[in-house]
Amino acid sequence: MLNGRRVEINLSGGRNSMHTVLDLFSGIGGFSLGLERTGGFKTVAFCEQDEHCHKVLRKHWKDVPIFNDVKELSYETLKERGIDRPTVITGGFPCQDISVAGNREGIVGERSGLWSEFARIISDVQPKWAIIENVSALRSKGLTLVLQDLNEIGYNAEWHCIPCSAIGGLHRRDRIWIIAKPNMAHT
Repeated sequence: MLNGRRVEINLSGGRNSMHTVLDLFSGIGGFSLGLERTGGFKTVAFCEQDEHCHKVLRKHWKDVPIFNDVKELSYETLKERGIDRPTVITGGFPCQDISVAGNREGIVGERSGLWSEFARIISDVQPKWAIIENVSALRSKGLTLVLQDLNEIGYNAEWHCIPCSAIGGLHRRDRIWIIAKPNMAHT
């Protein structure tokens, strides 16, 4: 529910279709957990550098490979591990340079600048969908670049700021959600 109305985004590829997910900047797997609980998604790979997070991911997804460095990940490295082209790439790239609590360098900062690697991987893998999450401050500290980059690699995108309270949370905590899919010229 968002502002009193149900919001649905249909990522369906058809009846009995299972999307495969490449989860970037995975943390402890929140994206994958939520997507898999819908019954229409299966995570095929994670990319996360934090070893403590690896322990949680391995506990819940024993047979799913974990790549350590987003800068080294490519479609070729996925194929080398026997992973077919994922239909969904998801992730929340680092927000430390964008957040009002951070150093405010914006999307060109050292950590938040990893958006460029996210965009490179989307371009390389060419999934049917990309789901991108970040802090709401991205609206003034990089959203234009994110949307331009997606457009340049052939993706249309829609974005919304959704507070936690819109889905029953006890606090506001606005997050920006960007859903992208290939534009008609690239399908």
